[in-house]
This record gives sequence, C-alpha cells and structure tokens, in this order.
Amino acid sequence: MPAKRKTAPLDRPQEHATRDLLAWYDAHGRTLPWRSKGGARADPYHVWLSEIMLQQTTVAAVIPYFQAFLARWPDVGALAQAPLEQVLSAWAGLGYYARARNLHACALAVSALPGGTFPDTEEALRALPGIGPYTAAAIAAIAFGRRSAVVDGNIERVIARLFAIETPLPQAKPEIKAHVAELTPEDRPGDFAQAMMDLGATVCNPRSPACQACPWTGYCVARAKGMHTELPIKAPKRARPLKRGLAYVALSPEGRVLLRTRPPKGLLGGMDEVPNSGWEKDAAAAPFPAQWQKLPGLVRHAFTHFELELEVWTARIEGPAPAPCRWVALEEAGAHALPNLFRKVLDHALNQGNWGPLFAAARDRG
Repeated sequence: MPAKRKTAPLDRPQEHATRDLLAWYDAHGRTLPWRSKGGARADPYHVWLSEIMLQQTTVAAVIPYFQAFLARWPDVGALAQAPLEQVLSAWAGLGYYARARNLHACALAVSALPGGTFPDTEEALRALPGIGPYTAAAIAAIAFGRRSAVVDGNIERVIARLFAIETPLPQAKPEIKAHVAELTPEDRPGDFAQAMMDLGATVCNPRSPACQACPWTGYCVARAKGMHTELPIKAPKRARPLKRGLAYVALSPEGRVLLRTRPPKGLLGGMDEVPNSGWEKDAAAAPFPAQWQKLPGLVRHAFTHFELELEVWTARIEGPAPAPCRWVALEEAGAHALPNLFRKVLDHALNQGNWGPLFAAARDRG
C-alpha cells in the first residue's frame, strides 16, 4: 500500500511562496500590451481599459480591441471626448455592452476629477462608474503599487487548490480573498497579482493543471491530497430559460439594410439592431408592411441569464427608410455598433436568402 502523502499547507514560510511565484513570473510571465516592462508602474488608463475589456472575455479576443482603442483614444481624456456612439461601435463584437457604456461614463468621471487622472485607492476607484471590487483592487495594485487583494477567476482556482478549499464557489470567495490578502507582499503587489493570473491561465488550468511546471507544487495542499483536478468546487448552475423572437432583415435593391438604434438603457442599450419583435413574446406583428418571407433555420445566441432563438424574416423594399430605421450600406454595417446577435442575424439572412448577384457581392464585401 503506498505511503500516505504529506498534506500540510505551506510547510515552508509563506513569504517563500510569494518569493517563488514572483521569480517564476519574472521568467515566465506573459507579455501583454497593457503591462509595463522592467519594473515600471503600468499606466492606470491601460490597466483600467484592459481590465474592463477582459471581463467575461479572453485575452486573445481583447488584444486587438485594446490596441485599436489605444490608437484611437490614447488617454482617458480623449476617450471622454468621444461620442458614446463611436465607443459603442468600436466595442461591437466584445459583448456585454453595458461595459462600453460604463467605460465611457467612467472616462467622463475621471476627466472631471482634479488633474483628470485616476484616483489611486480602492475606495476612490470603486466610486467610479463600472468599477467593482475586483477592478478597483487590480488598478490599485498594478498601476499604483497598493497592497490590494486581487481575485479573479484564475486566482480563485489557484488559491482553492493551494489551500484545498472545499467550500463551493461562490461561498468560498471571502475565504479565498483572505488568503490572497495574506500572501500579497508590500513590495510588487501588482506583479504578484499578475503572476497569479498568469499561473491560473497558463499552468493551473481548470482540467489538466501542469503541476510539474508550477512554482507552488511543493506548497499545494490539493495536489498533496490528490484532489487538485477536483477544485474549485462550484455550485450547480441554474438552467437558463429559453426565449424566442422574430428578426426582420429588409434590404433595398441598392444593397442597403435597415437598422435602428435600441433604447439607451437595458440589454444592448444604445446599440444598433435590425427591426425585431423583442423576445418577451413568441410572436409579434412585423414592424412595417412588406412581403416578408421566413427563412429556414434559427439564429441562436446565449446571453448571461437566458438563451435566445430568433426566426429570421426577410423582405426587399424600396424608398425612404420607415421611422425609426435608417438605411445602411451592407459593406458598412460592420462599422456600426452592431452586437454579435444581430451580426449573426445578418449573416443568416445573407447566406440563406435568395438575393441574387447584387446581394451576394454586398455580402462578400461586408
């Protein structure tokens, strides 16, 4: 029978664990466009912009958006001066569009502060639009060197395994944050936070952690117990309800599509859309008379709290755009603040509809 493995947590001094992680980060940390080099403090604007973009989004998806935003609006003052419609358009495709509205509102709020700069404490940062506890801690630590306990999803997984925390998430969050606060050093707190993010993203993976490459293998209680792949434990997710609706894609003979702007508040607020029934009911009248034809298939989209299925109807119409819609050239639709849902709807309409050579060319250009 094999000998029982040692399970004592952090059997070496805690500061050794912190030191080992920082040494690993110096050698293996990711190079990302919002990070500083050579021990310099990161720009608060860069940290804030990247952290807002990274919420519910992958690093690979964020990098081109971050670079495009920075090229267009190099500082918070420039972003504050931009019309909201331009910010929403530049954000299109990243999803969770309330983040874009809050981004613009936060830029306005920061620009109105003395000096037009970000505050350097968690408390003051949390008073700004769209900045919650995690983002405030991340900015305070990474941009200002504050000893803040930064906890994202990757860090939750790392700490749950390091201390073998079997309390399910989200109930385990306070315990995890307390451990992070204890481990975070006075010196280099921002690097420590980013080191834990990188450790979770590249080594301490959800299903197949690369423990042989981990600087905390000798400290990890879950690994010692042979339960590292089982943690963290998460409470069962509630089933998301299914909603249905109808989307109406109207095209002109010149290859233009009708779009309209959603109300400024609520889901996808201020974004563009094709006319639709909404999705609180299974059916609704068409937005205006036309020879509407139902296309085969459905467009499916997952929101945070519900699933959506849309039937797509198409029609060819001429003349002025019926209010409150406007005509937009198909090849220019991608430059508008069009959420992924309605990009899917246009894709479906242009690929399933029998529009002929003109629309095929417009589809290929768009």
